Amino acid sequence: MSLVLDSSVTLAWVYSNETTEAICEVLARLNERGAWVPGLWKLEVANVLEMGVRRGRHDRAFTTATLADLVLLPISVDPETDRQAWSATVHLAERHKLTMYDAAYLELAQRRGLPLATLDTELRSAADAEGVILLGKSPEAGEGRLRNQVRRRGPRALKVRE
Repeated sequence: MSLVLDSSVTLAWVYSNETTEAICEVLARLNERGAWVPGLWKLEVANVLEMGVRRGRHDRAFTTATLADLVLLPISVDPETDRQAWSATVHLAERHKLTMYDAAYLELAQRRGLPLATLDTELRSAADAEGVILLGKSPEAGEGRLRNQVRRRGPRALKVRE
């Protein structure tokens, strides 16, 4: 496995208007070498998709297709995250004023010695302070959006176009 993936980067793939060059690079790396996520990742992604349906951003079919696509990616759920929740994770949350959810991603990246792919500003700051390599940088002025770089739906939906 090559990285720890958080829900912000995942959702930036899902919603093509949020996809940047950096996000496409993370996706390519994930497709080649896989990624780790804490168990809460599935709940976070599914929650955002459900809220998207309720708020009219997309329909139920979009959610269903997206979840079916995500299952096909080489993403592994870390079995140790829960064991760390009341020790290393809570200490990281306290030290960096993170939510426990964000601290779980940071703890996983630290423990596995892997880069962290996130767009979350507070999590990026904490990871940087902890010496964790970061991927999926936030869009910078002039970087632009790659609205057509990621296919929309279907089993190949999350693969970068050649």
